[in-house]
Amino acid sequence: MLELKGICFSAEDENREIEILNDINLTIEDRFVAVTGPNGSGKSTLAKIIAGILIPTAGQILFDGVDITNLSITERANMGISFAFQQPVRFKGITVKELLSMAAGKDATITEICEMLSEVGLCARDYVNREVNASLSGGELKRIEIAMIMARKTKVSIFDEPEAGIDLWSFQNLIRVFEKMHEETKGSILIISHQERILNIADRIILLSDGQIKKVGSKEEVMPELLGCGQPCRTLTDKL
Repeated sequence: MLELKGICFSAEDENREIEILNDINLTIEDRFVAVTGPNGSGKSTLAKIIAGILIPTAGQILFDGVDITNLSITERANMGISFAFQQPVRFKGITVKELLSMAAGKDATITEICEMLSEVGLCARDYVNREVNASLSGGELKRIEIAMIMARKTKVSIFDEPEAGIDLWSFQNLIRVFEKMHEETKGSILIISHQERILNIADRIILLSDGQIKKVGSKEEVMPELLGCGQPCRTLTDKL
């Protein structure tokens, strides 16, 4: 279980301090939790604070009762927290097989790599020995990163807009991957997203605005407020 108590975060901009998050209090223990809100509301900042990429300026983070507020991203990863970037990182000189083996914590066999890649809609023979560099498209990198998170089997998996750049790979496949991850780990999956199809699978939706939590609840409780007129749409960005 992940607990956030009074989390605040400020950043310097042109010699002035900007408050990005203010007094965030959350308990995350559901299967699928979605964080949504307008652009600039603090969604990605919140995700990075949970992962350890950013350290809050105030507040406390507890993971299974342990204070992890000042732990590094590596220390949190070793405890069982994964993070998938909105724009995946490229690793020149490392092959897809090596990257997935590191994620799995072992020298994965070709068969195991093939299974990992097939889960995210990639043909292993086309990717297993390729470098994770500029030769891969954003969509290919996104899928490989999702495969990495699957391989790690962590208690908390954080995805920052996982639907971005998945091109021809369907939303239904993405949702199926999330469901399989939960079946294997029984952990929590935290998803930053504007997409209604992503929000529809969430057990709980957290609505952020101006760095504060405006509403937390089930999709039945939160979606009407998000959609306003009640009409479904492909993306909630305009509504927000």
